[in-house]
Amino acid sequence: QVQVVESGGGLVQPGGSLRLSCKVSGVDLTFYTMGWYRQNIGTQRDLVAEVHSGNLILTADSVKGRFTISRDNTQKMVYLQMNTLKFEDTASYYCNVRKTLGGPPYTTYWGQGTQVTVSS
Repeated sequence: QVQVVESGGGLVQPGGSLRLSCKVSGVDLTFYTMGWYRQNIGTQRDLVAEVHSGNLILTADSVKGRFTISRDNTQKMVYLQMNTLKFEDTASYYCNVRKTLGGPPYTTYWGQGTQVTVSS
């Protein structure tokens, strides 16, 4: 059974930092792209950053230079270091794990989400 569990959200002041963590179990991450998405109520879920199995990284323009994604296949973890947080970074953050190598099925898994609130 595949499990995707996020942690690390919370309340932070503007300019502060948080580190989100996502633990994945039940799959061989060699074949998976891992990423973070965020969503507010009534809006679509948007990509924040993702890291492919070969360590190719894609980052949304809105967080470039402030957020850094990294992965540890041995520990089956993906992290999102968020610095210089802004009010507009407030959202529920979701860990995404999707199979991109090794043949079908190209399954996608989501975590339950962790809330990040940036407020003074």
